[in-house]
Amino acid sequence: MRVRVATTALGITAALLALPACSTDTTGAKHHATSSARTGKPAEALRKAAVLSSAALETRLLDQSYLGTGYLRKPERPARHDDVTVIGCPALNELGGDAATGGTLTFPHKAKATFTYGGSSSELSEELYSDSANKLSEGIGRIFDAMSGCPTYQVVAGGTPIDMASQKLPAPRGLGDEQWSQLLTFSTGGRSTVVKQTAIRDGSLLLIVSGSPALVDRHLDKALAKATR
Repeated sequence: MRVRVATTALGITAALLALPACSTDTTGAKHHATSSARTGKPAEALRKAAVLSSAALETRLLDQSYLGTGYLRKPERPARHDDVTVIGCPALNELGGDAATGGTLTFPHKAKATFTYGGSSSELSEELYSDSANKLSEGIGRIFDAMSGCPTYQVVAGGTPIDMASQKLPAPRGLGDEQWSQLLTFSTGGRSTVVKQTAIRDGSLLLIVSGSPALVDRHLDKALAKATR
């Protein structure tokens, strides 16, 4: 199956609540506290259900101040539209070639940032998407299920063959509403690159952190904290 997609190698909110004015009316204070307790969960549910614009997602991406010294943001490259052929994984054929490389997803609201570390080849990529919880869950779940169901396959992108290997990893617990994690190995021209990719859905927001396994483990928590601030 040949599809026209934008392929990439890795492609793969503190809302400050206004505090009420102090009051000496203890009856009013008790009433307010009871009301807050009753409405807290619905308010949280509404916050998590709200779909964010791409501009809003952009403000929730990690930056150097969160990452620390040694990180440099890479300029985003123009999207390349190459013919992609997936060999050896029918499930990924159905999804399209971009999914096969862990590429950028097609949700309408998205933002992305990629950083290099220490002047080396180590990279960290963060992607944020926003849509209904059901659409996010179904979309990312299908991709991870398909990739974990094909331990090895090959992608031919723009005439370049890339041998792919995927390994399902234990998802981090206690983060967001749903979690997925995998290890990808890209091999081409006698060289291999190992990439860890972890996705967390929190309400209507999907976070995907990809890159050097050590960097993903180091910054996943802070990425989620800023994305859902």
